[in-house]
Amino acid sequence: MKKVVIALFLMLGHISFAQSIDYNTKKGYAANGYDVVAYFDGKALIGSKEFSTKHDEVNYKFSSQENKNRFIANPAKHIPQYGGYCAYAVAKSGKKVSINPETFEIRDGKLYLFYNSGRTNTLKLWTSEAPNQLQVIADKNWQKIKNK
Repeated sequence: MKKVVIALFLMLGHISFAQSIDYNTKKGYAANGYDVVAYFDGKALIGSKEFSTKHDEVNYKFSSQENKNRFIANPAKHIPQYGGYCAYAVAKSGKKVSINPETFEIRDGKLYLFYNSGRTNTLKLWTSEAPNQLQVIADKNWQKIKNK
């Protein structure tokens, strides 16, 4: 009986460890392969496989070795909010929506990415509809959907 309990405990521990946040990894990388550090310099730059790394089982590409080093030194600072899904969609509908990696905002030292296609630019909607309130709602919604 003791062996069964130990085996069950180990299996459950492995299962809970295997679960993590659902990151938007379109094209196999966070932020569709854009350099998440460059956003903090006000630029949307496509990363290179030459300067890539993995964090929390997610692949990241960078435009330079310097940006890769900055990420490695402090990944939490550079990881997009809401797993890299559209911040506006997480707030308004509680759903994970893909992004346009060139549509972003740095707010309070955090990276937010947005959907932008056709006539729908959710960054414009976000900034015109009280982004501080939307942040609070998105934070709550993200807690409900981040592992789904």
